[in-house]
Amino acid sequence: MYNDHIIIDGLQYCHWDRPYFKRLQASGITAVHATMVYHEDARQTLTRFGEWNRLFEQHADLIMPVRCADDIKIAKATHKVGIFLGAQNCSPIDNEIDLIAVMRQQGLLIMQLTYNNQSLLATGCYEQEDNGVTRFGKQAIAEMNRVGMIIDMSHSAERSTLEAIDVSSRPICISHANPSFAHSARRNKSNQVIRSLAQRNGLIGFSLYPFHLPNGSQCRLDDFCRMVATTAEMVGVKHLGIGSDLCLNQPQSVLEWMRNGRWSKTMDYGEGNSNNAGWPESLAWFNDQHGMENIYQGLIKHGFNDTETAQILGGNWFNFLQQGLVPIALSNE
Repeated sequence: MYNDHIIIDGLQYCHWDRPYFKRLQASGITAVHATMVYHEDARQTLTRFGEWNRLFEQHADLIMPVRCADDIKIAKATHKVGIFLGAQNCSPIDNEIDLIAVMRQQGLLIMQLTYNNQSLLATGCYEQEDNGVTRFGKQAIAEMNRVGMIIDMSHSAERSTLEAIDVSSRPICISHANPSFAHSARRNKSNQVIRSLAQRNGLIGFSLYPFHLPNGSQCRLDDFCRMVATTAEMVGVKHLGIGSDLCLNQPQSVLEWMRNGRWSKTMDYGEGNSNNAGWPESLAWFNDQHGMENIYQGLIKHGFNDTETAQILGGNWFNFLQQGLVPIALSNE
């Protein structure tokens, strides 16, 4: 049942320390996509790699780095939690296309083209005008395809997301977002985007971040599973995963860094506001080590069988990574 399967959370940015690694291990999660940077430039990103290398060294009994999909199988077999690193912005490459290959060689497996704002590559979901993928963006997508770096459009605007799906020669992901039909947050995705993503064999990871959910922090497990079921009816099970966007034990300063970086003199509240400026209250059924298992049980109750549920909770992510992380020069494409 649940513990027999590969379980993958497609996005977290928690406070990474030994107590949390123990909690991940106890939860039955096999691998986690860990956000390494938000607004850090190339030099600062190298420091983040160094910090993660130290965590891997100090906690080798609990966690291990994931550089290819087969490493996830090793994590499962050795009862460790595999960690694969990603960037929620294109800032790690500065404005140098060659840094895409450099960062991939260092272990950056996933990169978003934007984080809410207009970037050098595409338009973020908070901009009033969506100009789509830029000239640099088109070349960056081709280079990411070549080196086996996953393209993530979680924080991107509609036109930019659709264009990235079309421009990319390989499937892309939306690692952490929900359908707009469930909740009309600016970060959530339209039916057109979800259908286009699925038609090109992409993957969407359902978010557990309350600002992305119907009824926010009061969203019930039943509501969440109904959203997953409706999306499965729309595009099929094989394009669905979980990307919880979990940010446990992080201080307010981290939230402000995520939202503001160095670009704003005034406080930007993201999906919150001046009266709701902090972290949203966590979901009662997803605030401890049983969260993913609760989703497993909820999906079973909603009519998914064990195989389908295992796909959503990790199998689809594994297959997506297995195909997308292989450099084109080494693949059969």
